[in-house]
Amino acid sequence: MSEPGHNGQLQSIVERIEREEEAKHEIGEGIKEIYLEAKSGGFDVKALRTIIRLRKQSPDDRAAQEAILDTYKLALGMI
Repeated sequence: MSEPGHNGQLQSIVERIEREEEAKHEIGEGIKEIYLEAKSGGFDVKALRTIIRLRKQSPDDRAAQEAILDTYKLALGMI
């Protein structure tokens, strides 16, 4: 059996998680709308997603990834 104080704490935690999940959903919807706006403005959404992902990386990580990709492209005759 759980202690009475824990029930209130558990309910509070669950409700906080539910509020954050809803906020996350709303943020996700906002991001979708921005991508739709970009697409209707003639921007390539796939390229934008790539740019966003790359901007999250450190310059060193980005350079390492680009070097690996260049090596693979070279090996496959793509460059």
